[in-house]
Amino acid sequence: MTDAAAENAGSELAGSVPRFDAVVLAGGVARRLGGRDKPALRVGGRTLLDRAVEACAGAGRVVVVGPERTTAAAVRWVREDPPGGGPVAAVAAGLAAVDAPYVLLLAADLPFVTREVTGRLLDALVRPADGGANSPPDGALLVDADGRDQMLLAAYRTEALRDVLAALGEPHGAALRRLLAPLALVRAVDAEGAAFDCDTWPQVRAARDRSGRMEDVLEDWIEAVKAELGVELDVDIAALLDMTKVAAHNVVRPAAPLTAFLVGYAAAQAGGGEAAVAEALRKAEALAAAYERPEQGNEQ
Repeated sequence: MTDAAAENAGSELAGSVPRFDAVVLAGGVARRLGGRDKPALRVGGRTLLDRAVEACAGAGRVVVVGPERTTAAAVRWVREDPPGGGPVAAVAAGLAAVDAPYVLLLAADLPFVTREVTGRLLDALVRPADGGANSPPDGALLVDADGRDQMLLAAYRTEALRDVLAALGEPHGAALRRLLAPLALVRAVDAEGAAFDCDTWPQVRAARDRSGRMEDVLEDWIEAVKAELGVELDVDIAALLDMTKVAAHNVVRPAAPLTAFLVGYAAAQAGGGEAAVAEALRKAEALAAAYERPEQGNEQ
C-alpha cells in the first residue's frame, strides 16, 4: 500500500463512514433460468437489481455493469468490451468509473443483501479486528453457510483491485478467484443469509417464499404460465392489475378478466412487445374509467 493510501486509511479509521463507490455486476446469460434477464426478476415486489442498488445506499456512485434497464434509483451504466467477457472483465469496466478509495462489489442476483450487510463489510475493511496493528486488509468478503467465499458480496480497496487487474493483464475470460488470489482478505460470517443467490428457478421460488409477499406468488405464477404457453414477454403486473381494478369497479367484476384477455389479444394483433401491451392497457383503463354503467330497470 502506498504512503498516500496508508494516510487515507488512517483518516477513514478516525471517521465514521468511509467514502465508497459501488459496482454491481448485472450482465451475463442466465442459462439455468432459460436465458431470462435475471436482474429484472422480482422478489418481494422489487427487482433483484433494485435490491442490490438499494444495498449500496450511501455510495458516492453506483456503477452497474450490464445492459441498461429501468431502475428505481439513479445509476451509472457501463459495459465490458466486448460484452460477455466474464466477471473479471465486468469488474474492470466498472472499476474504471470508480473514484472513491473503497468500492463495494456485488452481484445482481442477491435478493437478501441489505445496507446493513454491506455496511458491515465496509466496517471490517476500514476498521479491522486487530485495530490496525497489522497492515490494513485489501478486502472484506462474506462467507456463506457452506464456508464458500462470496467474492461478489464484498468490499475492497479500490487501489488494491486496480493493482491486481494491472498485474493480471487481459481480463476477458479470466477467473475471479485468480484475480483476487494476491489480495489480503478478511472474512465475515453470513449471519443474515445475504449470500443466498438466484441461479435456478427453485432458488427464485425459495427466495419468493422467504419474502412472503403476495406479489411473489403472482410473479411465480406468471413465470409458470409464460413457460407453459411459450410467452417471452415480461408482464407489468402492477399495470395489468390497475386496469382490471378499474374495469371491475366501474363496469362489473367479470369485466376484469375478460378485458385482460382482450388487452392481450389486441397487443398481439398490434405486433406484440411491451409497447403494444402498454398502449392496449392504457386504452382499456381509460375506457373503463369513463364507462357509465347503465341503470338496471326494475323487473315487471
